[in-house]
Amino acid sequence: MELVKDFYSCLVAITAFTVLYVAVDSKACDPVPYVTRDFWNALPPKLVEHFAGPIPYVIIHHSYMPAACYNGLQCIAAMQQMQKMHQEVRQWNDIGYSFAVGGDGRIYQGRGFNVVGAHAPRYNNRSVGICLIGDWVADLPPKNMLAAAKNLIEYGVRNGLIAQNYTLLGHRQVRTTECPGDRLFEEIKTWPHFNPMTDIVDQNSV
Repeated sequence: MELVKDFYSCLVAITAFTVLYVAVDSKACDPVPYVTRDFWNALPPKLVEHFAGPIPYVIIHHSYMPAACYNGLQCIAAMQQMQKMHQEVRQWNDIGYSFAVGGDGRIYQGRGFNVVGAHAPRYNNRSVGICLIGDWVADLPPKNMLAAAKNLIEYGVRNGLIAQNYTLLGHRQVRTTECPGDRLFEEIKTWPHFNPMTDIVDQNSV
């Protein structure tokens, strides 16, 4: 068991595929709801760039590939696969997303809060990018995935990381893409703070 200190001075005790949260001071901090990078054996980022909050945008994605994962081993492998592809093939500093959600109902830390991402051009320095692992064009993600994504957003708002009046968007609203998949996109239209705005520009200009 390894104790990992998060930026709210909470200690996260990790056991095999189970995340237990131990708060140093329950009045002063809110236990992080996600699996840390250490646990899924993330490679070091090439560069970490921070931006100030509270964060005004939450952008929802799907991975398409890798496919959906449904247990800890599969989801860790999916995170490692995405990071390798993003760092080695796309030459990004790190896995592109702020967080990813697995079919095991767990949230996996990508770049984390207030770190410039690589998931939505022009929004990377003012958004949280949440990827639901899998292809959600025709199928709706399992209820536990949807609940986990909502819980992460609520956690961010509760702790002042995400703005109280944040705007929720699907990736396709800011870039020409089918992401986050037709079925998932229809679902997030029903979530709090969803905004039907579209802000797509010539992809060659960004």
